[in-house]
Amino acid sequence: MFRSRPRRPSWTRAAGALTALATAGALLAGCGGSSNGRAQLTWYINPDGGGSDPTKGGQAQLAAECSTGQYKIDIQLLPNSASDQRTGLLRRLAAGDSSMDLMSIDPVYVPEFAEAGYLAPVPSSMQADFEADRVQSALDAAKWQGKLVAVPFWANTQLLWYRKSIAAKAGLNMKNPVTWDQLISAAQQTKTTIGVQAMLYEGYTVWINALVRGAGGQIVDNPGATYDSLKLGLNSQAGEDAASIISKVSSTGVGGPAMGSSDETASLNLFQGPTGGFLVNWPYTYAALKSAGVSWLNDVGATLYPRTVASDPSAPPFGGIDLAVGSKSAHVQDAYEAAKCITSPAHQAAYMVATGNPASDKSAFTDPSVEKAFPNGIAALIGQSLENAAPRPQSQYYGDISTGLQQQFSPPSSVSSQTPDKAQNFITQVLDGKALL
Repeated sequence: MFRSRPRRPSWTRAAGALTALATAGALLAGCGGSSNGRAQLTWYINPDGGGSDPTKGGQAQLAAECSTGQYKIDIQLLPNSASDQRTGLLRRLAAGDSSMDLMSIDPVYVPEFAEAGYLAPVPSSMQADFEADRVQSALDAAKWQGKLVAVPFWANTQLLWYRKSIAAKAGLNMKNPVTWDQLISAAQQTKTTIGVQAMLYEGYTVWINALVRGAGGQIVDNPGATYDSLKLGLNSQAGEDAASIISKVSSTGVGGPAMGSSDETASLNLFQGPTGGFLVNWPYTYAALKSAGVSWLNDVGATLYPRTVASDPSAPPFGGIDLAVGSKSAHVQDAYEAAKCITSPAHQAAYMVATGNPASDKSAFTDPSVEKAFPNGIAALIGQSLENAAPRPQSQYYGDISTGLQQQFSPPSSVSSQTPDKAQNFITQVLDGKALL
């Protein structure tokens, strides 16, 4: 069978597309110098909800606390979007930027960065420290081809948030597993909404993946495979089950009037509004509601992510942030020492309290300060959800897979039983070099 010329991995195409910017990126390199014998480490951080000023609190606070007499950690803020963060980091890495001492990166991009040779090897003497007592989902996501290539920092998962009064009115027993079909019916019955993330961005892939995994399927059947042997699992019963739920949430109107442009913030705002009844979102939700001063905080409940099909346990989304060290960093050993400090159990618990972003360390979920910040059993629920969490496909071509998926499932009002097959064919053509994103 005819096959087009070998498809370049997405990281090489991204680097090629950024060649014109590489020189400019190189001019920005060298930030990781030293002063009076004290190394200057640069940590590229993602906005993390640490406060109204993203350069204070959260990761910025950890940078200050983990600076030592040997090195000082300075921060550089990345864009809000995970995709834009990826592009910005790739630009600098492709340019050989020696300031890439520490990077906060979405775990889905770890394979791409590792396959490209952009990550410095984790010192063998520190691997035990970085693996100890981590939730399995976070540990798996920090590996590529069986090797630890990044440091699990915080591990995220989505919960089903609900108004207790609304669930009771609909006759839902939230102590039992809840399906998406039950939620949709409950929202229709009570004339309320379900907050979801369905705009054309990474958060939509998170939802699609959780639905497919919850139906017993996978978007990629053989994670880690090269493009010419990669097998997609969208054209399946699990894919159709996922598409059916998205279509139903949209067609019934329970996803809200702007479902196709809804991200985490928009869906949270919908939940806070007069029609809010249910919401799937990350654990920062509770801290955000408390900070917003909602008068009905005692009416807020949380439970495990809804089931795609009644017979199978749900597969909650997995997310978070890993710490990685650039292969061209001038301070690799110092950077890993800093990562060890940043990801210590005490710092992970403090970070979870400050930002609402869960730890990857299991001990955090029984830390008194965390239990106080996430009361009524929510802290333990987060830990339980992380044990069941299903990561997005681990692939060096993830950027192409995710973007293709988002495009074919957008807008959500167009999703039908044929969408999974169309998406699978389109992504396959993109990876074969026969179609463009």
